Order: sequence, then structure tokens, then C-alpha cells
Amino acid sequence: MAPAVRPIFDLYKIAEFKPKLSAVLALFYPNEQGKTYFILTKRAQYKGVHSDQISFPGGKVKLEDSNLEATALRETYEEISVKNVQVIRQLTTTYIPPSNFYVTPFLGYLNKTDVFMPNNEVSEILEVDLDDFLNDSCLGVKNLSTSYMQNIDVPCFKLNNHIVWGATAMMLSEIKDMFHAL
Repeated sequence: MAPAVRPIFDLYKIAEFKPKLSAVLALFYPNEQGKTYFILTKRAQYKGVHSDQISFPGGKVKLEDSNLEATALRETYEEISVKNVQVIRQLTTTYIPPSNFYVTPFLGYLNKTDVFMPNNEVSEILEVDLDDFLNDSCLGVKNLSTSYMQNIDVPCFKLNNHIVWGATAMMLSEIKDMFHAL
């Protein structure tokens, strides 16, 4: 799900950039009818390279975080007011060149539907049906221009009338592969 123009960096090169560490949470839960859903957020508009983009809840490591999992859980609570998440596993860490973030995703779940309350960093909460996500009709390509690239075709997911691309799409691709392997 990486755009063809995206450079490939080895771990040594990434370390040279001294990226900011962060963590996100792919949060799954049953709705009231027992169907499985997961959460994505639409970032609020701000002066930054990821303004208004779709992402998982998450953010930068803080000194009080004991580890990256704690970062993902703290940030999820701050952004959408969710506690009591059961973390299943860590996924593949992804380097994001435009913002110089090194993001570690975690997969987690809730035993029941919760009330998701966005903070000021989140303009919208997207509750995505797992069946819709697993259907290949949600895969596509979109031509985008951003503050750091112009007129580029990017592979994407089309979920809940939103385009999900970049690092979040790469993480979703790994999750999709995991579900198909079950």
C-alpha cells in the first residue's frame, strides 16, 4: 500500500534521521448486534503534514509512558476516551518520512461497544465494518496532492466514504493479511 514513489529506508538510515517515536492502536469491538467494527479517526485541521488525514488513534511517546503499548493506550484514551482495551499484539513499525515519525501499531479489542468521544485533535470518528474492510472492493488508487507531494497515484482503502492511504493504509494492509490468514 506504499506509493511507488515512496523511498525505501533501511533501519540504519531511519536511525540517522532521529525520528520521533509514536504508537497507534487498531481498536476492534463488537457493535450492539455483535458485528465486528474498528475505529479510525479523521485528524482535525492544523498546520502540519497530516492535517485532515485518516489515521488510527495514537501519537508521540511521552516521558511517563512505560513503553510503546502504553503510548498507544494513553493516546487512544486522550483522543477517543476509551479505556479497558485488551492489547493482542504489536504490528510492524512504519517510518513516515514527511513527518519523521517512527510509528508502532498495536492491535487491540474491547469486549463491548463503547461511547467514543473525540478530543480536539479528532474531527470525526469512523466506525468501520470489518466485513466491508475485508471485501476487496474497498481497495483502490487515488491521485493526491499534499503539502509534500504533487499529483501522485497512491494505493488506498475506500472506507466510510473516506480515502485511507499512506502509513495507515500500510498498517491496514498488514491487518487485512492477518485476517485472511485465519
